Amino acid sequence: MDLENVSIIGAAGKMGSGIAMLISQEVAKLKIDDPDKIYRVNLIDVNERAMDGLHKYIKTQATKLAERNIVSLRSLYASHSDLIENSDIIDAFVNELLGVIRYGTELEVARNSQIVFEAVIEDEPLKLNLLTKLNHLCAKGTLFFTNTSSIPIGFLDNQVGLGGRLIGYHFYNPPVVQKLVELIPSDATTDELKSIALELGKVLGKKLISSNDIAGFIGNGHFIRDGLYAISEAERLKTKYGGAGAIYLMNRITQDFLVRPMGIFQLIDYVGIDVFQCILRVMSKHLQDTTLKSQLIDDMMAKNVKGGQFADGKQKDGFLKYENNKPIATYNIEKNEYLMWEGLPSPEWKTKIDTELGNLPNGHSPWKKLLNNPKKADILSTYFSNLRQASGLGAELAKNYLAESKKIGLKLVKDGVANSEADVNGFFWAYGPINEYI
Repeated sequence: MDLENVSIIGAAGKMGSGIAMLISQEVAKLKIDDPDKIYRVNLIDVNERAMDGLHKYIKTQATKLAERNIVSLRSLYASHSDLIENSDIIDAFVNELLGVIRYGTELEVARNSQIVFEAVIEDEPLKLNLLTKLNHLCAKGTLFFTNTSSIPIGFLDNQVGLGGRLIGYHFYNPPVVQKLVELIPSDATTDELKSIALELGKVLGKKLISSNDIAGFIGNGHFIRDGLYAISEAERLKTKYGGAGAIYLMNRITQDFLVRPMGIFQLIDYVGIDVFQCILRVMSKHLQDTTLKSQLIDDMMAKNVKGGQFADGKQKDGFLKYENNKPIATYNIEKNEYLMWEGLPSPEWKTKIDTELGNLPNGHSPWKKLLNNPKKADILSTYFSNLRQASGLGAELAKNYLAESKKIGLKLVKDGVANSEADVNGFFWAYGPINEYI
């Protein structure tokens, strides 16, 4: 695997910046081991203003990385007798990492790269245009990794004429934290590139799950349909609870009753309502499936309510309103305003919904407390057994959601998107959708 000259396109974005940090830290280690060799990591983005923020992010992350790995860095710098204090080693590593980086706003910077990571927004025409320019600019042996989360790799490869030098390498946000990478080779992807992609995953300490090259792949193949189900349920329930109330209700079902890291509408906000819409369009087009659409998503976009994150990582308002990255209100699309969750007195609409949902079944534990609990499987089994026996609005909606989520997961295997049920479940934290809980 040759990391002498690597480029990341879209480096100032939320995904590109994380990929940039991951690659830069590995290249910095190579530079320490072989100081006479020239290494370059080219961080390229059209947003010149965002480059200052990118530099600050990289420096901050590099410092944190060095502090966490001071023992291994001491070994790496063993021949440097002048580096005595931990602070000396930390400074040396940060300077080494920053030293291999070059910033640019023009694609020309990537001309001599052996490997190029594409991490621009999920826009099919943009990616095709970008990869076409890179194909003409770079050497014929250059290998391309695309962070697309939905566009078929074979389609991109064929349209651009890359001859198998493209592979899907879908990082999850934030890349420096999330261990999962979805690996998507096409039928044309060369064995050499597949081998390099696997080796890179090991070097970066990532958990690679292979998906077959079908639009949406495993991750979004499930997430998008899961989201559409939540939206359809919210639409069904809005007559009784109002649009904002129904969104709040389904968000609580998916986070609390289903023991997930965040509710489905919070997750859509996190990904970005605009990105959700783009993925819907890609999947609908390539799968020729007209059911992959949402009027509510289109209406939110028409209101310019898009979710996503600011450059500093703070969550933008979407279906929910956020304060310190925590949801505090639900969007009322009819009145173009947010309904607050808290207040004095407590909001009547929320109190009514919480009362109708009912208490969480016995044995419930928030997902975060379960992650490193050695008894996680037993706790979940007990909780979902109690959920199956429970009645009331919350329990019934949760059981229906579990059944639908499992159905979506099983269909991904049946349709050949995923090679196994384990691969589908590998995308989830506390438990996967294909289970015996329902």
